Amino acid sequence: MSKQTVIDKERKRGDYALFTNKLAWVIFLVLLQIGFLSYVCYKFREEYIGIQAFMSFVSIIVVIYIINRPINPAYKLAWCITILFIPVFGGLFYLILSVNNTRRKFRKSVRQAVKESKTHLEQDEAVISHIDSISRHASPQARYIYNMAKYPVHENTEVAYFSSGEEMYITMLSELEKAEKFIFLEYFIIHDGIFWNSILDILKQKVRNGVEVKIIYDDMGSIRTLPSDYPEQLAAWGIECQRFNPFIPTLSLRLNNRDHRKIMVIDGITSFTGGINLADEYINQRQRLGGYWKDTGIMLRGDATWNFTVMFLQFWQHLSGEKVDYEKYRWDGKIPTTYLQTADLKNDREAGKKLEINADGFVQPYADNPLFDEILAENVYLNMINRATEYVYITTPYLIIDNEMITALTLAAESGVDVRIVTPRIPDKKAVFMVTRSFYEPLTKAGVKIYEYVPGFIHCKMMIADGRYAVVGSINLDYRSLYLHFECAAYLYRCKVINEIKEDIIETIEQSEEMTYDYCLRLNKPYRLWLSLLRLYAPLL
Repeated sequence: MSKQTVIDKERKRGDYALFTNKLAWVIFLVLLQIGFLSYVCYKFREEYIGIQAFMSFVSIIVVIYIINRPINPAYKLAWCITILFIPVFGGLFYLILSVNNTRRKFRKSVRQAVKESKTHLEQDEAVISHIDSISRHASPQARYIYNMAKYPVHENTEVAYFSSGEEMYITMLSELEKAEKFIFLEYFIIHDGIFWNSILDILKQKVRNGVEVKIIYDDMGSIRTLPSDYPEQLAAWGIECQRFNPFIPTLSLRLNNRDHRKIMVIDGITSFTGGINLADEYINQRQRLGGYWKDTGIMLRGDATWNFTVMFLQFWQHLSGEKVDYEKYRWDGKIPTTYLQTADLKNDREAGKKLEINADGFVQPYADNPLFDEILAENVYLNMINRATEYVYITTPYLIIDNEMITALTLAAESGVDVRIVTPRIPDKKAVFMVTRSFYEPLTKAGVKIYEYVPGFIHCKMMIADGRYAVVGSINLDYRSLYLHFECAAYLYRCKVINEIKEDIIETIEQSEEMTYDYCLRLNKPYRLWLSLLRLYAPLL
């Protein structure tokens, strides 16, 4: 038996142990609650006609309430059909799952942390005036992001693009080695393995050298990959750690509000984001789905990193309860000592001088927050699609979209814009994959070109338009990312890496198979009907 086979078996065994010890009990408790609720409702229905009539009346009231709520119409339709299909306790089921689905204390704490940070996110008027003078399309997008989320647009920032997790992994390690003051990590998934252990070794050494290290991970995202006492384990090495929205096995949709962001910040100078979590499948050291895992990311060096620094500190204040001194972590523009020892700087430069940035465009990192009414992430995408005149290229692991997004994509394609979307051929979730395919027919009918990445699973979340605009981050084209999750991304305008992103997407398309409208029509009618039903319930998946 080869060494790699042994390693893979040990990893699977470790995953299984975590699963049986933690997630299995959670699932059991939730199923127990569902079973108990169903039994009670059944007994009441059989033995108490009056209560049955009352519950049916409650369901009607709930439907009226849902119709009048200021939420996405797709959610309304899916819930109304469900409640009317099971009128006796459908309304009760909705009330248990949806009303007050986020704890008041949780909501208040997040909003307070975001509010307090806004005074540290001032917009440089010279930068916004410059972008105003250049483009009537880019300027409104930048202003929208700042007006709605208070994340400013920056110029003095260098951007590097990574077309694979393996490439980004090497650079991450190199940049972490340069840390002198602090390191912030915020990820949806952290998993023991080559990727994480390489980073953890550096973090331990940096802590011994006096570097401040803080980590946030999503408790649900890492429920199968980390033990429940992992923050205590990290604390033993001097690493501060917080779990976001700890998972509690109760029937409540507040558990949908997950921290799906991917952020690494080093000394307030350098930051990373994209689709890449800290797990081995993202660098293809672990064959999770039997094919190549295609992922991407970017590195920022310069002023725009401040936006990511503030994002992280917002959550740190919320989770830890500590009062954060934001200005303590603001980069002063000077060259750190460790940078003098690298080949990318001339030897005759001295510490304390201003670090020269090879900036070539505008960069605006931003975060989307499901606790606020503004659907920022989707609106940024819609703005790009609606303003495109030549092409829009999109990569996403999931294509589960609402009517507004369908309308924007189809209208752009029917207007002559070259709209291309790349999705995976090998799925990570079969049910979600089927829902993704259910959207192929209406989009391809309008002229949108959809491709499935044949070599494996594509996890990158990117959109580019007309060679001038791009968004790279953690935001999928699905209801969870656009409506439920905490997300982050960077809006790029006139950056050289946009051409690199375009070339990478075209190369990815060349390795993909086009899913045409004719292909959709050739599917048998019962299967097409099943896909239509799945699309109806897409908001609830």
